[in-house]
Amino acid sequence: MSRARRYARFVRELVGLHPKLFAAAVAGAFVFALFTVASSMAIEWVIDHVVEPAFQPGGVDRSTVVAGCALIIGVGIVRAVGVVARRSFAGMTQWRVAETLANRISERFVTQPASWHRRHSDGQLVARAGVDVETSISALAPIPFASGTVLLVFVSAIYLIATDLTLGLIAVAVFPVLIIVNVIYQHRVDAHFDAAQQALGEFSGAVHESFEAVQLVKAYGAGDRETMRLSAMASNIRDARVRAVYLRGSFEALLESIPSLTNIGLIVLGATRVRSGDLTIGELSGFIYMFTLLVFPLRIIGYALSELPHADAGYRRVKAVLDEPLDPDPIDTLGHTHGELAVHLDGASYTYPGETTPVVADADLMVPRGTVTAIVGPTGAGKSTMIDLIGGVLAPTSGTVAVTPGTTAIVFQEAFLFGGTVRDNVAVGLDLTDDQVWEALGWACADGFVRDLPDGLETTVGERGVTLSGGQRQRVALARALVTEPALVLGDEPTGSLDPATSRVALDNLRDALEHTTVVMVASRPSTIALADDVLFVELGRILDHGKHERLMYDVPAYRELVEAFETDRAEPAGGVS
Repeated sequence: MSRARRYARFVRELVGLHPKLFAAAVAGAFVFALFTVASSMAIEWVIDHVVEPAFQPGGVDRSTVVAGCALIIGVGIVRAVGVVARRSFAGMTQWRVAETLANRISERFVTQPASWHRRHSDGQLVARAGVDVETSISALAPIPFASGTVLLVFVSAIYLIATDLTLGLIAVAVFPVLIIVNVIYQHRVDAHFDAAQQALGEFSGAVHESFEAVQLVKAYGAGDRETMRLSAMASNIRDARVRAVYLRGSFEALLESIPSLTNIGLIVLGATRVRSGDLTIGELSGFIYMFTLLVFPLRIIGYALSELPHADAGYRRVKAVLDEPLDPDPIDTLGHTHGELAVHLDGASYTYPGETTPVVADADLMVPRGTVTAIVGPTGAGKSTMIDLIGGVLAPTSGTVAVTPGTTAIVFQEAFLFGGTVRDNVAVGLDLTDDQVWEALGWACADGFVRDLPDGLETTVGERGVTLSGGQRQRVALARALVTEPALVLGDEPTGSLDPATSRVALDNLRDALEHTTVVMVASRPSTIALADDVLFVELGRILDHGKHERLMYDVPAYRELVEAFETDRAEPAGGVS
């Protein structure tokens, strides 16, 4: 597709989001254009009928002076109204479009399932919804002015030629020269803006990633390395923009000199036309005034053209997200269990895209309602993937997964908290009473420390819950999962940051208060594993055995060795091993 067609489609798509506001902006620009020509006519009339006669014997009638003043003021007021309308509605169009694009891309993020988000960098997605959206609308504000300028050029060309054919043809001949210079500039600067926008998106993503990992960066003394990495990326943006600005400066100097030199020539030639009687002083003054007024609007056309590559580059990055097909939602593949079964896996397998070895292979599992099941296995055994299959985060590549009807809550290994209050993090938008929130915090053994916080439930926990300890964050996250009294709770080491006593109390609370809730969790702490009604021993993606913890310890040597290794690993720090 040619650049012209691509840019035309880009403008059409953005304008189509709020066409009425844009039309109002263009209407204001047209009013301004028409009355700009009228202002030149007014200047011509005032000079010929008021100013020049004032120096002649007899002077000028008071009524003529009043008429001249009224004409100038009236035209000026209408032009001002046109300017206000153009700028106001152009601004509203610009930011309403930004709002619409940001909402659409945010909705797209929400609609895409977790499998899609795992393939994309969080920083890049933030850049698409922020920097790229703002870049996309940068060309919208000057377009109404540029549209009015096109009308202005057409009407003023008729006016200039009608005023004086010779001078008019010279003046009008400059218009295509300026437009050609603008088009050449736009073609040459296009690649630099594309490169700058791509570099800006990468830089925004890297900054987001670096900020997310700020504690890790500081802990490993990697601040200098991150600074150098981000500086190199910022240099790419700077270099691309400097090249674009260099081109803009060069072409703007040319755009400034052409009309200025032409204006000098018009004045010299116009003076001879006045002397010969072919023009009045008023006509020449109106002519030069009109040509001078055209210089800045003509540059607006150039400015609008120069913004198009920049804005189109940002819009294409936004469209890449909006046009990407929705991934099938894995949760739609979940079936529903019947009777006393809460979870049923029938030959369920999962293989990551591009891999040949399944992470979970032919898993058969039946979990009764109201029980606690622990999934135990070495690193890389497929435990977390099994939780993702049961939770509908991933869809099985073969076999089926069915869960009990009702709410399913997931507690991830890394407890994520929002930067709001404790209440916000437990309720997550639900309309809950204080009693309900405190009850959930009690089940998660979190009510004690929350009561000790400065503002209790209304205490702000900071971004990612930075003001809380790891165990406190995990307990708030567990309360969030339990507050709706879900039918099924899935956990990936949901109590891994808690001490054994607190972990035991939390699981006992689940049994006592939520006796109909089923819990399936990945666990590695022997004291937690021992509390489970059933333990799945998983290795290399397969369920090798299941049963009570004590029976597996006695009958399955590999399981016993793994659990003893868990005990040893937890005991080593206390024993002073460094």
